[in-house]
This record gives sequence, structure tokens and C-alpha cells, in this order.
Amino acid sequence: MTASPDIRIAMWSGPRNVSTALMRSFGNRNDSVVIDEPFYAHYLRQTGLDHPGREEVLTHQDNDWQRVAQSLHAPLPAGVSVFYQKHMSHHLLPNMGREWLRGLQHAFLLRDPADMLRSLEQKLALIRAEDTGLPQQVEIFDRVRKSEGQTPPVIDAADLLENPQGVLSALCARLGIEFQASMLCWPPGPRATDGIWAKHWYEQVERSSGFLRSEAQRGEARADELPAPLAAVERRLRPMYDYLRAHALRAVPS
Repeated sequence: MTASPDIRIAMWSGPRNVSTALMRSFGNRNDSVVIDEPFYAHYLRQTGLDHPGREEVLTHQDNDWQRVAQSLHAPLPAGVSVFYQKHMSHHLLPNMGREWLRGLQHAFLLRDPADMLRSLEQKLALIRAEDTGLPQQVEIFDRVRKSEGQTPPVIDAADLLENPQGVLSALCARLGIEFQASMLCWPPGPRATDGIWAKHWYEQVERSSGFLRSEAQRGEARADELPAPLAAVERRLRPMYDYLRAHALRAVPS
């Protein structure tokens, strides 16, 4: 696939990482379009997992990953120069090719695994390390760094919520786009660009009009207070989080 002069941002996150709020932020720019988890249907069809709203997702979203990947490189509407793609990194399954990753600018959104697991536990009955997206984030991060010869930008949800303007300014600078103050707040409510699964996952962000610090504060859930099965998952994830966290962007001073 040939590279486009437009900015196509593949933001790789895990669930419960403030990823939808970040999509709201980019969707509130005057030069952007956004897409919400384009590979979710393929992921559900391939894995057979019973997520909330599974059948609706399979009915309403294209589950052919190759067609979806092609669409991520399609021409953009007139007046649009930034295409923000909200990806769940665990949706990038082993059966999917990786050649379509070329021509995109990759970035990574992290959350402390203890906090993320505590939040995810409210939605899923069984949580494995691979359901959190962190192992896949490491794979994609290493692949991008090797292929491009430079470290892609990483942001931590706790840093973003602590200092939205500083972190977003640093992220925009790394992506080669201008920071817009409109990224800091947005009208509450649903969006036409939200996935059909929004009613199961987005109740908090639909009430929001900006980044809420309480959503993902690092250290909110102590690892030693997690139930034993989740604590075992957290121990496996912690080195991966620390590895990526070491590359997190520093906020631009205001």
C-alpha cells in the first residue's frame, strides 16, 4: 500500500484505557475524521468470544479484515487531513497480515495494568493477558520501531488525565500536526462514529465533556488488592507496561 500525504494515525490501545475519550478529542478537531475499532467484528468472529453485544457487532460491522485494512488507506473527504484510527491492539490477530501497517503513523496509549484490570473486570467475566492488549502493544511497538528506525510516541492515560494539554501538545508535535485547543473538550453524548457496541461500553464517556482525572489515575487499584486470578495476570503484564511506559512522552510545559 502506498503512503498517503495525509496524516493517518493508528492509535493502539487496550480496553478501559481512556481510548474513547482520546477518540473524542481527535474527533473534535476541525481537520479530522475518526474510526472506532474497525477490526472488532473480525476479532469476535475469529475468537468466538462472547463480548457484550457480540451479535450486533457481527451484523453491523465488516468482519473481513483485508477489506477493512484497505479502507484505512482510502482517500479522505475534502477538507480532512487527519484520519484518527482507534485500534484495540488485541484485535490484531496472528492470522492478519501486517503489511497494511505501512503508511500509518503509529502511537500507543497505556494504562497501569492494575487499574485497567479492575475496570475491565466489570465488563468481562474471564480476563487473560492477551485480552488486555498489552502483549500485542509490545509486538506492534517493536515492529514499528524496527521498521521505521525510530521510537513511536507512547502516552500513559494517567499522564493524559493529569495534564491533557501538555500531553496532547507533545503527542501532536510527534505526529506532525498542530495542537488544537478544541481537543480538550467536546459536547457530551453519543457520536455517529461510535461503534454499535457503545451502549455496552461508553456510558461514562457519553456523560463527559473533557478528560476526567478520576477515570484512570495510576495507582488507583493496588496490585496486591486484586483477586488472585487478576493478580496473576497483572504480574505477567507489569514488565510489558514498564517497558512501554519507559518511552512515554513528557508533557509540553504550559
